Amino acid sequence: MQTFDRLVTVFGGSGFVGRHVVRALAKRGFRIRVAVRRPDLAGHLQPLGAVGQIHAVQANLRYPDSVRQAVAGAEIVINCVGILYETGRQKFDSVQARGAAAVARAAAEAGARLIHISAIGADADSAALYARTKAAGEAAVREAAPDAVILRPSIVFGPEDDFFNRFAAMAQMSPVLPLVGGGETKFQPVFVGDLADAVMAAVDGRTKPGATYELGGPAVKSFRELLELVLKTTQRNRLLVPLPFGLARLQAKLLQLLPKPMLTEDQVELLKSDNVVSEAAKAEGRTLEGLGIHPQSVEAIVPGYLWRFRKQGQFAEPAR
Repeated sequence: MQTFDRLVTVFGGSGFVGRHVVRALAKRGFRIRVAVRRPDLAGHLQPLGAVGQIHAVQANLRYPDSVRQAVAGAEIVINCVGILYETGRQKFDSVQARGAAAVARAAAEAGARLIHISAIGADADSAALYARTKAAGEAAVREAAPDAVILRPSIVFGPEDDFFNRFAAMAQMSPVLPLVGGGETKFQPVFVGDLADAVMAAVDGRTKPGATYELGGPAVKSFRELLELVLKTTQRNRLLVPLPFGLARLQAKLLQLLPKPMLTEDQVELLKSDNVVSEAAKAEGRTLEGLGIHPQSVEAIVPGYLWRFRKQGQFAEPAR
């Protein structure tokens, strides 16, 4: 039976980004401990590796003792945990700020290298709580583990993403799609596989200790351009209606009451700022390209999974 001697703990390994990180680690022959709140719901990770290679354990970032137990014996710790909106006891502060601090302290105490996934737009002075708690998490990581590598992606896309899939689903039901703030906000969408490759660069020691990398795709796109891509790919003829930030905030007051909100007031605040790789990161090589990774475009990847939103029977699945 094959043995896997090097142990990596991945917090949030069952999520969208986490499962791609787990798959990449498995290909490299690591033993992977996936730290999640519900190990019984992480069975989908087992086929990503060999027998005995991937093991899910219970850990909750709100409880530091469970975090320390999940980190014990690990050589590397990767924190993929993040939330897009608050639900129940899953609050931005408890997950993205204090939770990140708990992981960083546990990694430092265990002598493990830490790789922390944050987000472009993390800003202690932002009006958006999401961005402020991301910044607080980064500060806590730097305090506890100065040599940690922080990865800041723009919006992440891939087959299970919460961006393109969300708007494709909306286009199935609604004759209009809202362009919050007029649709002028700029993004630099990054493919989840490229983000996982950046994590592997950090795992392999190809990143600078203590550096913060900003990860974006090959092109900057406006919110309007991204929605136009959704409509073109899904062959839906829908009206794109500009929605001023004030009206969007009023709509969000109601929409954020849904079990899975389509829009929150905090997300409206986020849309007031562009979400792209900074010029400083480009100049210093703290990017995907600086790591030798050639990023995939949305045009190359997104049609491969949004085809299922096309009108039934009208279009065939694209060739693989």
